[in-house]
Amino acid sequence: MGLHRRTLLTGAAALAPAVLAPERLMAQEIPREVKPQAPPSGHDAPPEAAPGATLEVMRLWPGQPPGGGGPGPGAPRFDESREGVVTGVAEPCLLVMRPARSTGTAMVIAAGGGYRRIDLGHEAVPVGRWLNTMGVTAFALVYRLPGEGWAAGADAPIQDAQRAVRLVRARARRYGYEPNRIGVMGFSAGGHLMGAASTRFASALYRAVDEDDALSARPDIAALIYPVITLKPPFDRTSSRRVLVGESPTRVATDAYSVETHVPPETPPTFLAQAADDPIAVVDNSLLMFAALRAVEVPVEMHLFERGGHGFNLGVPGSPAAAWPGLFATWARRRGFIRV
Repeated sequence: MGLHRRTLLTGAAALAPAVLAPERLMAQEIPREVKPQAPPSGHDAPPEAAPGATLEVMRLWPGQPPGGGGPGPGAPRFDESREGVVTGVAEPCLLVMRPARSTGTAMVIAAGGGYRRIDLGHEAVPVGRWLNTMGVTAFALVYRLPGEGWAAGADAPIQDAQRAVRLVRARARRYGYEPNRIGVMGFSAGGHLMGAASTRFASALYRAVDEDDALSARPDIAALIYPVITLKPPFDRTSSRRVLVGESPTRVATDAYSVETHVPPETPPTFLAQAADDPIAVVDNSLLMFAALRAVEVPVEMHLFERGGHGFNLGVPGSPAAAWPGLFATWARRRGFIRV
């Protein structure tokens, strides 16, 4: 199934060629009238998409992903049944959003969707366009969904995240950023995925497929926005837990895929943002991650907002949670990660 033309226009351009003929997408100019969902005006509020920004497709794996399986040969790269919502991922990839002028930084973004879908149009693309306005090269990760028949199961999206960081590091010269300024940002289930990427980067989850896999999979910073972190009770009432470890998981399984149980001292500096009234990924997720990072003395900044619910993306204008993009930008600049 091809993408609807309105699909990702909420944050970028129509992606129909990415499914059926990705080579036609290369160097496509993004319409300047398209704007991401913007937080309130201010120094760090995103203006319209950078003029001349381009959208490209980068395959993650040179052949079949580790373990094989999935939708099978001949399937489109990915399918979309609702605007901006991706399922049926047959070929995991990165959607590259290039700024008008690079300032030497890259960010890999994982949208949420409970590991049942990927909400690219709501989260990854508009956030990528906002990052473009600060000179950040953004990579939206289209990762494998464990329930779509992949032999690697719950490890499949984590393999994709590790591979994505390595590929982005390997392409630093091509895209004009520094190989030691590569971050990850995740939302909801994508926050779980990027939490795993920032803590399990040393885990050998797949055999090397080329020279790029010799590079480090460790991100240089991580930003986890309304993330799912734990799969343990009593905070385990999420789609992510059901997809990753099942309806009646063992303690071993829940420990294995709960991010807070795998936080080494080498975890990159981390930014956390969540609303206290989040009904899906309850605020305890960020609190657990904050405590785990503090326990091993990893630099961490956390912002909890009174209101915002779940899935607020860049924030509804006027809501408390709309402050997070500016707070993140300030934090990233203070760490020297973003230079504007």
